[in-house]
Amino acid sequence: MLVVQVVIVTKPDTRRAEIIERLAEHVLAHGLSASSLRPLAKAAGTSDRMLLYYFADKAEIMTATLGVIAMRIMAAMEARKPPAPLPFEQLQPIMLEAIVDEQMWPFMRVWLEIASMAANGDVFYRAVGEQLGRGFLSWGAAQIDAPDEAQRKRQAAQLLVTAEGMVVLKSIGLDGDARAAFDLD
Repeated sequence: MLVVQVVIVTKPDTRRAEIIERLAEHVLAHGLSASSLRPLAKAAGTSDRMLLYYFADKAEIMTATLGVIAMRIMAAMEARKPPAPLPFEQLQPIMLEAIVDEQMWPFMRVWLEIASMAANGDVFYRAVGEQLGRGFLSWGAAQIDAPDEAQRKRQAAQLLVTAEGMVVLKSIGLDGDARAAFDLD
């Protein structure tokens, strides 16, 4: 028996989705450090009180916003993936080139902020970072041509560690040195 669920999108749901998209744009443009309630409300084209009409609290706002950003990151990664899994040595430079690309940098900057806040003990951002990291590990493992699952997982972790290094070095102006280390120029 086929069960069909009908979802009716109401005007508040549509407005909430529009707000989340605007908030994602704001965070990508200005970073998490510019995401206190008033700047977020201004970016959404509403007041902070109305923003809290659509969301229970700031944690829910940030969860929804980072969810949209995570979907965008994964879509960008999917667009750059090779047509078939590759050996780690071939995939690594493709992935690193994507990470230092200017179109990806807003995502990488937000990722770096999430990791920094998690490192400073923020439980919310640690959970968000872990979820994003696990998503990248799964994505990476699916792109790697290796003889077994254990090796794919290990190489996906190596890919993530290398990517993290590239993001850190780019953020402090040493991306040229990192690119040279992998002959990316």
